Amino acid sequence: QVQLAESGGGLVQPVGSLRLSCVAAVDYKAIGWFRQTPGKEREWVAGMNKSDRTPDYTVSVTGRFTIPGNNAKNTVYLDIDNLTPEDASVYSCATGKYDLAALYYSDFDLTDFTAWGQGTQVTVSS
Repeated sequence: QVQLAESGGGLVQPVGSLRLSCVAAVDYKAIGWFRQTPGKEREWVAGMNKSDRTPDYTVSVTGRFTIPGNNAKNTVYLDIDNLTPEDASVYSCATGKYDLAALYYSDFDLTDFTAWGQGTQVTVSS
């Protein structure tokens, strides 16, 4: 049974935009968005609490990555603007055991995330 499913990745030109979607078939306290590039560790980039829909972002993407407030039911979007080649990665979403404040305290330890989607590839190229 698929618990999380991402979509929306693809080929985008530099300075372009796209919207990633994460549909959750399981309950959660928070959804985290991660990205991983070959040879690098998986990086938490954004997340949102289910209870109060509070979003949060890692510093390096603040201002360009947005989790909108009008998410569809059981869906968390990630809007990415002004894409750069450095944003090219596999983006995944995951359900957190705790809310963002607690996950932040554990430095977004991957063991604090229970269900993961299969990921969606974002390629940035002209």
